Amino acid sequence: MRVLLNIGSYMPIKAADIAYQSRIDSYNVSRAVKALQKKNLIDIQPDEHSRNIKYLVLNEQGIKLYHQVTQAMNERADELESVLDDEECTLFYRMLEKIEEKAEKILAEQAMSKVTDGAEPPADQKELIRWYKKSTGK
Repeated sequence: MRVLLNIGSYMPIKAADIAYQSRIDSYNVSRAVKALQKKNLIDIQPDEHSRNIKYLVLNEQGIKLYHQVTQAMNERADELESVLDDEECTLFYRMLEKIEEKAEKILAEQAMSKVTDGAEPPADQKELIRWYKKSTGK
């Protein structure tokens, strides 16, 4: 499975979207954003219509690092996948996807069950619940 090497025009993304897509709690994403900003790898762009929304954009230095990291990851993935033929590789990733979806469903349902019982879930479980509701429409 290759990491994206071409991310188009490096479209802006909100930190909340990174948290949702990566299933990482928003506090950790926020800390990472601050670290990336401190290292001058990203720029923050305000939204034209809302003061509360800010977009993250890779700057020139961030793009350079992104390409270095993804190249190394792709080389490692190619080496690992070299033991599989194309059919095996496709099947392997299909099975992983099924297992990941099932694991996320189980974890989200367990977290929602705790909320139903009156418990306050930790931030990572809240993120799981949010992802699950968003992806299933429940």
